[in-house]
Amino acid sequence: MLHYHGTPLTPRAELLKMAGKHFCVPFSDPRDADICQQIGQSIMFDNGQFTAFTQGKSFDENAFYAWVEPRLGHPHWAVVPDVIDGAVEQQRDLVAQWPFPRALGGVVWHMALPIDYLLELAGEWPRICFGSSGQYWQVGSPSWARRADEAFNALARRHRHLPHIHMLRGLNLAGDRWPFASADSVNVARNFKDTGTCPERMARNIDSRQCGVRWQPIPVYSQLDLIA
Repeated sequence: MLHYHGTPLTPRAELLKMAGKHFCVPFSDPRDADICQQIGQSIMFDNGQFTAFTQGKSFDENAFYAWVEPRLGHPHWAVVPDVIDGAVEQQRDLVAQWPFPRALGGVVWHMALPIDYLLELAGEWPRICFGSSGQYWQVGSPSWARRADEAFNALARRHRHLPHIHMLRGLNLAGDRWPFASADSVNVARNFKDTGTCPERMARNIDSRQCGVRWQPIPVYSQLDLIA
């Protein structure tokens, strides 16, 4: 599992101690983009849709494309623009506009959307980002966990080797049962000052937690099943 640590992270001296880590740089606050490309192993460029959605702001995909274009190239990649709580057709429209090689992008499957759409994306894209949405907004909740089980069941039945699955806002799941290939979180940047811990030490602890690479389909029960 690759662990992408979110930015911005201040002061700069503490960010420099994180040299050699993988970073997540959001379009909504890109101040650390240049330095992260100098010191990081790889960069995940977040499109910033989650921040725009939670703050009630609009999103300019053309501005995002212009910003990310000179930064893209292996091993760096970006999250393809998406519509949080949008319908499948809205997602397809934005995905179709992606102007770069698919190997340099991660397309988003919102967990409230049909599993069939996930399988469609898995047949076309090498990297899929799981986005928590709708009734699955809270990462790790019981309903979220059942949906994640359903998703991996479907993928494992279709693909002997799973595609690269990235969990958005999901580093707290590092070491859990789901075989995420990568995940991101702003946990370190937001919380190291409150805990009085060195951010590099926090990141090192998170980086040591790994997920498996295979998934064996399991039964999925609803709350109604458990009551019955």
